[in-house]
Amino acid sequence: MKLNQPPFRADHVGSLLRPKELLRAREEHKQGRIGTAQLKAIEDDAIRAVVKMQEDIGLQGITDGEFRRSSWHMDFMYQLGGVQKVEQNITVHFHSDQGDVDFKPSGLRVAGKLHLDDCIFGDHFEFLKSVVGHGTPKLTIPSPSMIHYRGGRAAIDNGVYPQMEEFWHDLSAVYAKEIVELGKRGCKYLQLDDTSLAYLNDPKQREYVKSIGGDPDAQHRIYIRNINAALDARPPGMRVCTHMCRGNFRSAWAASGGYDHVAEALFNELNVDGFFLEYDDARSGGFEPLRFVPKGKLVVLGLVTTKRGQLETKESLKRRIFEAAQYMPLEQLCLSPQCGFSSTEEGNALSKEEQIAKLRLVVETAQEVWG
Repeated sequence: MKLNQPPFRADHVGSLLRPKELLRAREEHKQGRIGTAQLKAIEDDAIRAVVKMQEDIGLQGITDGEFRRSSWHMDFMYQLGGVQKVEQNITVHFHSDQGDVDFKPSGLRVAGKLHLDDCIFGDHFEFLKSVVGHGTPKLTIPSPSMIHYRGGRAAIDNGVYPQMEEFWHDLSAVYAKEIVELGKRGCKYLQLDDTSLAYLNDPKQREYVKSIGGDPDAQHRIYIRNINAALDARPPGMRVCTHMCRGNFRSAWAASGGYDHVAEALFNELNVDGFFLEYDDARSGGFEPLRFVPKGKLVVLGLVTTKRGQLETKESLKRRIFEAAQYMPLEQLCLSPQCGFSSTEEGNALSKEEQIAKLRLVVETAQEVWG
C-alpha cells in the first residue's frame, strides 16, 4: 500500500553528496574570491539539479541535499539567538573500518536568553518548494536536544540560566516559533535530526552525559518532553519525523548499541509521525525494540548504508524488512538509507553514481514490497 503523506515507503534522510563545483565555489567564497550572490546562484543551480535527480528516481520526499550548509546542525544552531560560536573546538571521536578520525567543529555557548529573530532556513525551504515539480519538499533541522548535547550545563551561562528548567522552557519556545514560521512558508514535511537519542543507547555516551551534568538514565525522557513542547504548536497538516543515527562523518561512526535503552519512551511518548532508524549493520542492534511502536506511527528502516559504495541486494533488504515485520506491522514500515550521504560538506566515501544507485534501490525495493 502506497503512502500519500510523509514519511513515504521509499524515503531518504536528507543530505546528499555535494558536487565538486559547489564545494569549489564555497571555498572561493570563504577566500573572498567570489561574492555571496554568485555563490547563491551556484547553489541554486546545484539544488535544481539534485531535485531533478530525486524526482527522476521516483522519490516522493525531496530535499535540497543540505547544499547550503557545511554541516547538518551547526549552521542552524549558530543562528539561534543567544547561542554563541566559541573559538575552542570540540572533538568528537569517529571510528570506521579504515581507522579512527576526529571531527573538530567549533563549540557553542548559550551566552544569552534564547530567542528567534528570523525563521532559520526559511529562505532555503522557499527556494526548494519553488523548484520541486512533483513530490513533497522536506526540510531537515537539528533537534533541540542537540543544543544541550554539545556541551551540557557547562556550555550554558549560569548567569543567564541559573535554573535548567528555564533553559528548557525557552529552548522549546524558540523551536515552537521556528516550526510555526516554517508552516507559514508551506512546510508540510519536517525532520528533526537527533543523534543524541541514538547515542544514549551506548553506555560510553551515557557516561559522557553524566560528565556534562546530565542524567544518564533519564536524559532521553528530558529530551522527549522538550521536543514535544516544541511540537505543541505545529500547524495542522505538517508531518514531523525524527532521524536518529550514531554518527556520520566521512563514512565513520561515533556510537554503538541497539535502541533498547530509549525504545519504550521514545516510540510511545515522542509526538512525531515517524522514526528514521539506523539499521545498516550489527552495531545498530536488533529489531526487538520495534515491539514498542504503537499503532499510527511509522518506522523508516535505514537498511541501505551510506558509509560505503557497495550496493545491497533487493533480496537481503526484503529479508530484513520481513524480519522487522515480526515485531510490528508491515504496513507501518518504510525503507531508506541509514543516514545522509553527506552530513558534513566533506561527504562519505562513495561516488555520486553509487549514491544514485542506492536511492534507486530503495525506491525499487519499496515498490516490490508494498506495491
